[in-house]
Amino acid sequence: MPRFSIIVPSHGVAGRLSLALDSVLGQSFGDFELIPVCDAPDAPAGALAAGYAERDSRVTPVFSPPSAGLAGARDSGMRAATGTYLLFLDGDDTLAPGALTALETRLAETGEVDVLYAEHERTPWWEGEPANPAAPLLAKAPKGAFAPAEAPEITGVQLPVWSAAYRHGFLTAHELTFPTGHFTDIGFGGLVTVHAERVAVLRSVVVRHLLRRQGSRLNLPGEHHADLLEMTDLVLTGAAGRGFAGDLFGQLFAAVLKTAAHPARLPASARRPFFRRAAALYRRHRPAGFRRPGGSLGVQHRLLAAGAYTAFRALRGANRKLSAAAERIPRARGMRTRLYYRLQLRRRIDPHLAVYCAYWGRGYACSPAAIHAKAAELAPHIRSVFLVEPDQAHAMPPGIDHAVIGSRRAWQVLARAKYLVNNANFAEGVVKREGSVHVQTQHGTPLKKMGVDQSTYPVVAAATGSFTKLLGRVDRWDYNLSSNTHSTQMWERAFPGSYEQLEYGYPRNDVFCTATAEDVARVRRELGVPEGRTAVLYAPTHRDHRTGFDAGLDLEAFCEAAGDDVVVLLRAHYFYDRGVRRGSGRIIDVTAHRSSEDVCLAADALVTDYSSIMFDYANLDRPIVVYADDWDVYTETRGVYFDLMATPPGPVTRTPGELARVFADGSYASAASRSLRNIFRARFCQFDDGRAAERVVRRVLLGEPAETIPPVRPLAERVPAPAASPLVRS
Repeated sequence: MPRFSIIVPSHGVAGRLSLALDSVLGQSFGDFELIPVCDAPDAPAGALAAGYAERDSRVTPVFSPPSAGLAGARDSGMRAATGTYLLFLDGDDTLAPGALTALETRLAETGEVDVLYAEHERTPWWEGEPANPAAPLLAKAPKGAFAPAEAPEITGVQLPVWSAAYRHGFLTAHELTFPTGHFTDIGFGGLVTVHAERVAVLRSVVVRHLLRRQGSRLNLPGEHHADLLEMTDLVLTGAAGRGFAGDLFGQLFAAVLKTAAHPARLPASARRPFFRRAAALYRRHRPAGFRRPGGSLGVQHRLLAAGAYTAFRALRGANRKLSAAAERIPRARGMRTRLYYRLQLRRRIDPHLAVYCAYWGRGYACSPAAIHAKAAELAPHIRSVFLVEPDQAHAMPPGIDHAVIGSRRAWQVLARAKYLVNNANFAEGVVKREGSVHVQTQHGTPLKKMGVDQSTYPVVAAATGSFTKLLGRVDRWDYNLSSNTHSTQMWERAFPGSYEQLEYGYPRNDVFCTATAEDVARVRRELGVPEGRTAVLYAPTHRDHRTGFDAGLDLEAFCEAAGDDVVVLLRAHYFYDRGVRRGSGRIIDVTAHRSSEDVCLAADALVTDYSSIMFDYANLDRPIVVYADDWDVYTETRGVYFDLMATPPGPVTRTPGELARVFADGSYASAASRSLRNIFRARFCQFDDGRAAERVVRRVLLGEPAETIPPVRPLAERVPAPAASPLVRS
């Protein structure tokens, strides 16, 4: 029997779950079992937990459906637990180093107790000093073990569930489980206090609790606040006749009054009923001799006891309103344009207008273009305008309505559009209007650190600029697209916000399942690939610590060494697209070509370093070779989310000679290479089945229910676009 069972619910926090599990497995005290509670074995957290279980026998995942909520997840963990003491850790929190040793040492001092309360840190998600709100409270406790009535201010109502260790036998003897509802911590913690006979405190930090950027879900507006009254009734019913019932009563109704005094938490129609029901509970459970607090809180107690809602409403201030994000002053260039934009914002949103933009206006490209094309087919009633920079307007395909970024028309459509689709971000001055729908398509699967995860890498952080402004742009998103569960988890970390993740795949990658042999031949002709040649796409990513483009490889020498039939399609990162061709001889520069998807279709194999193009290209199931001559430098200066060298999509080479050799001897297309690619595809090609654009149009532009959207076709059933050349060369 292990000393501790650590139960970790994971719903909605799969992106940070590994940090929680690592914090437990890294403890110096090793006599524990770790129980991640996942939605299902095939859910993102389930797959992650299974990997940990394979590596460490102390990890035992269990499953609880999301419909069971947090209470059901914790109860499932309790049923599976065998430890003497139980700890509950939220999936995005961590155990402090040495926490289990500190708990065990304190239990040796106090003897067996029903509950051992401990301090915790509340860590800001971004900047700021951690706070330890439990420390002043626990400082008042007796030195050894004590009965709850000896320190009635220390209760499970005052402290979160994850700030304590609970004796398993005590919970079992009193049949204590987590009550269903949104305020399950208050209900469980209150009942634990009611039944506990011997408790103690540990005056050191055990848990580091992450304060989410979005804030606590419990503070959001909604009918769920009625659950607080259910928990109050449950706890006070159990506490009736106990000597510390008055303290529990005061703590619970302080929370009730805080909600009642915060009009934004309750819908207008629910405020009076909430108050009246709270008043009835107040009168029913008020212990004899209860002394009301002083000051404003005491006045609120009196009004609640009297059921005087009108007076209470006047006290809290009927005119308190939340600031609206749409009131931010737009930053259109020029005073006239700024005033024009503000005037347009006063006009009605056009429900049949969509605005698209790709790569900050570089033209008709990527997922916005794919969604635009599918919308013309499935939602022809939606008028569409593409935003482009002035030097790209001439390259727009015929018949595509477009506006030049910064022009009056561009600001007009930005102000009035119902739908706004981008693979980067619209200008900072663009206002998110109520009723508008912003779709962030992204433009790659993240290997390198993104968003706020870049903050600890000085070179990248300096180039990124203000993270506060970045997150202001994230707050405009309503939907964010993902092509695999890895991306879903990393976007959650890199771009914290309240948007909905759509695991629909990347629309730009649809063509990898829909293109024909004729399409491939046409693209190769357009790019100038000689008939019968093996086209190797070389697509290096940019280096944040360098200025200007450096191919990093002598491509002519590579062609000579790789074989007479090899030509290279050079595609530099779009940061270096200046419309200048760098090709000569057997090198064909395709950097300025509008469509990276076309370039991928034309290529028989891909060579890249750390570019996200590898994830897209993998959908074609063609050979990929990684050229990693500076992996250590790159990971140090930019940061990565996983070790590409451990799970590559094909052979890894580190010198020009090694790279040329895998092509010269054909091993780039060997069975071993295919085996690596199959593993990579299973992980990163989950949702790109050729119907991503259709799913987005149906869900977002046509408003179809999520359950009616076409499901993702399994990877084994997809047929990638055919390659032009045989994969095995003589």
